[in-house]
Amino acid sequence: MLFKNKKTAGQIKEESDANKIRRLVSLFFDDLPYSEEVVEAKRKTEAFLEQKARESSFEKAAEDYCTLEKMACGAGYSADEIEGWKSREGVADRKETKKGFRRQRWRAYIISALFAATLIEIVWAVYNAICRNAEFFFVTGLGAALCAAALLLLVKFCKIEKSRADEKYDTETFLFFRECTDRYSKRLLNSIALMFGAAVVFVGSELSFYFFGNSKSAELAENIFANLFTVQIPLFLLIKNTLLTKLIQNRVCLPRHDSFKKHAVGISVFSAVYWLAVVAATLVFREKFSYPANVFLISGVVFALFIVVYNYTLRKKITVKNFVFNRRRFAVVMAAFIVAGGYVVMSRETYYTQPYINSLPVVSHNDNRIEYDEETGTYTITAENEDFKILHLTDIHLGGSIFSYRQDHKALKACYELIEHTHPDLVVVTGDLSFPLGIMSMSFNNSAPVYQFASFMRNLGIPWAFTYGNHDTESLASLNKAELNEVYKSLSYKTSGTLLYPYVQPEVTGRNNQLIEVRNRDGSLNTGLFLIDSNAYTGEGINVYDYIHDDQVDWYASEVERMNAEAGRTVNSLVFFHIPLQQYRTAYELYESGSDEVTYFFGENGEKMINKVCCSDYPSALFDRALELGSTTGFFCGHDHYNNMSLEYKGVRLTYGMSIDYLVMPGIEKDTAQRGAELITLHSNSSWGLVQIPLTSIE
Repeated sequence: MLFKNKKTAGQIKEESDANKIRRLVSLFFDDLPYSEEVVEAKRKTEAFLEQKARESSFEKAAEDYCTLEKMACGAGYSADEIEGWKSREGVADRKETKKGFRRQRWRAYIISALFAATLIEIVWAVYNAICRNAEFFFVTGLGAALCAAALLLLVKFCKIEKSRADEKYDTETFLFFRECTDRYSKRLLNSIALMFGAAVVFVGSELSFYFFGNSKSAELAENIFANLFTVQIPLFLLIKNTLLTKLIQNRVCLPRHDSFKKHAVGISVFSAVYWLAVVAATLVFREKFSYPANVFLISGVVFALFIVVYNYTLRKKITVKNFVFNRRRFAVVMAAFIVAGGYVVMSRETYYTQPYINSLPVVSHNDNRIEYDEETGTYTITAENEDFKILHLTDIHLGGSIFSYRQDHKALKACYELIEHTHPDLVVVTGDLSFPLGIMSMSFNNSAPVYQFASFMRNLGIPWAFTYGNHDTESLASLNKAELNEVYKSLSYKTSGTLLYPYVQPEVTGRNNQLIEVRNRDGSLNTGLFLIDSNAYTGEGINVYDYIHDDQVDWYASEVERMNAEAGRTVNSLVFFHIPLQQYRTAYELYESGSDEVTYFFGENGEKMINKVCCSDYPSALFDRALELGSTTGFFCGHDHYNNMSLEYKGVRLTYGMSIDYLVMPGIEKDTAQRGAELITLHSNSSWGLVQIPLTSIE
């Protein structure tokens, strides 16, 4: 030990005598089992050696008191006391101690979460008291249960800590707790600052929302409940870090604990004074601020900078290691930040194609009368001319991000050229208007593409309708099925004058199962246009496609029978959906074998990635039911981007739409032969014609 002492003294010869003595004493005391008695003895020994160093020199004191016994005896301790320090008797088991600490840490997490959850129940009670004239002390059963559970756990937490007082620890366990002291002390100080900032910004923002936003109390309450998590999370962190800091300080009593209390008080006072000054300044100069919430947000950024400066300067006085770089934790945090941040960025609405959309003129078209039945959700279009033209588009796949801007622009430009070339009375899109998968489009947002295409069609002035595709509401998309349904309702005919989206839909499987009746000028039924949801995935695996269910088929059949009964004859109908029926595969295989059971009209099936015809593995009853009823003479779908063949099978025309997609399929942006649309022309005698329009034929 003497050699080690001399080596250390040589290494630290440039330090102050106080630091030299502190490190010298630590060489001997750090190997002793930890106890508060040893901590106190270490402090007295350091004071004794400092006095001896002042009387002579550090070198002389180190030479005279070069062992633990000499140091401690000089400080007034007996040999028996010194031997007692060295004794391993009563030292807590290292493994059990750490295991018990981890259990206490989990209790702290649960207690904090329960108290934070109780906060919303308190706010709910206050809201009831103020806005609903309920009793102020009314607490819901859930709130009472949460609070009671938190208090019971807190009592158990404190009881366990009381039993742990005055324990002795070996060196490794002591160092573990000392490291924890640093960790939770730093976190608690930051939690105090975060709690002050979050509370003031939250309250300031809500008051600004109410007083400057001309909002009603109900709207304020809704906004408060929606944003309450911004206070709940800091509250959780504050309670958790307070409990864990107290836990560690109860286990090991370090000299820095007194200084820590001063820092905690100091940062609390600074935070309170800072935010009071911000509030006061906002009230004094409120007439100069159009939206005071921005003042609180900017003040929050400045406040955060102050805390960062404090962390790098003053805080090091109460820590052994002010900053510890943990590669694994850094990697995990950065990965989580990148994933979460990336998801937030890719879920945002962006409108990079809007300047192009705004530049488009109205496309001339017939001014047909459109009516909507509020009870059935059926749109009726009365054609002014003998012919009624329907342009069939499919798989437009708008990404809606800056990464997909080029492809989105090309897709919209292609749609415009096809519409401007044909001047249709109605546009029908059979699914996959958007692509919120985040892989090719770098976007999970499925609302911006809808807004963009609705704006696009509104500018052109052409009525349009659509069926859902499998990509329109992917599992990671920003909007779920119900939310996207509300978006479409907000953009529908009463608002836009172009989107024929039903506000009322039949209670069957899927979304947007609708009927559009096309009538002649004299009011007679010409054709029923059925838009049926082929649904997306079954949930039984990756890309296991769904199908048109029996209740949807029953609804279709009932509407066909209703139209037939009204007209006194079999009314012609066409059906649009996204994922092809199994009969598309059957017809194609017959065509490939040269069978005369099918009639070829145009196009080719060029799919190669998965299946030539990518239909569901589950059969749908739609085709057979259509044959029985004898009304439907044509089916139209999309989904398979390189397929655009039109075949007649058992008297029914099965047509793939030419896709628009520039984004999804690898290399498809450069391919051209598969891109285009179909023009369906309904004649006044209910017959119809079909022409394929490749985009290359226009260009």
